[in-house]
Amino acid sequence: MSRSPLASLLYPVALLLVAMASIQSGASLAKSVFPAIGAQGTTAMRLLFASVILLAILRPWRKRIEPRAWKALIIYGIALGGMNLMFYMALRTVPLGIGVALEFTGPLAVALFASRRPIDFLWIALAVFGLWLLLPLGSLGAGVDPVGAAFALGAGVCWALYILYGQRAGADHGAQGAALGVTIAALFVAPIGFAHAGTAMFAPELLPVLLGVAVLSSAFPYTLEMYALTRLPTRTFGTLMSMEPAIAAMSGLIFLGEQLTFIQWIAIGAIILASAGTTLSSQPNHPAPVPVAD
Repeated sequence: MSRSPLASLLYPVALLLVAMASIQSGASLAKSVFPAIGAQGTTAMRLLFASVILLAILRPWRKRIEPRAWKALIIYGIALGGMNLMFYMALRTVPLGIGVALEFTGPLAVALFASRRPIDFLWIALAVFGLWLLLPLGSLGAGVDPVGAAFALGAGVCWALYILYGQRAGADHGAQGAALGVTIAALFVAPIGFAHAGTAMFAPELLPVLLGVAVLSSAFPYTLEMYALTRLPTRTFGTLMSMEPAIAAMSGLIFLGEQLTFIQWIAIGAIILASAGTTLSSQPNHPAPVPVAD
């Protein structure tokens, strides 16, 4: 029997929520490894494991890639690697929910830059308000480490590049581009991780945890998000993705004991509303969001 329209909608929505919860659970697990090999080593091992998994599953070598396509793929991969590295560097001193909220300014800026309608000024104002509350610009934002906040915003810049060049790579190569992008990201970050952590990255007792980080943060949610993306309207997908900072904050509270202040919750809520509003008021022919790769 065919599923009802409601069930057909709820199923991909549920998968997307599970994917976001998986990503943030993986980030919480990754943060627990920082004392042993640092954010650099953790990022490198996560990407190395993720690249091996995606290469084995997607086998991108089966399709020839034109030389002109490599520029977009390389920038896409470096942006992905930089986004992951700077996000983990931010998590050393910034709570998970705040880090994700600050990083969200990247895709939010891409969406707002593509539009010029009056309603978008409301979303810009909400995003600026949330940033003003989070960033250490005054007494209200004094609780956020400025270096960690800078890394999170840098991850947002990389996320914006990831979206722009990921759309080009995905349009030409689909899932093959994703596998190659993650591999390029791993090759980019691996020397940085090894320079910081050395052979401790390959300690046998850490490998199961790092494999878990790669599965929870990359392979598993990527598969679910790609399934949901093909079965949900673009606006529905984007609106649901706007919940990610709140899910990250809850994950940080549950797994890491990270308590946020009332002002910080207000700031996260403002950025979520700005992201959701931008998605809901976007033009129907805007490109679909690129899955998150935190």
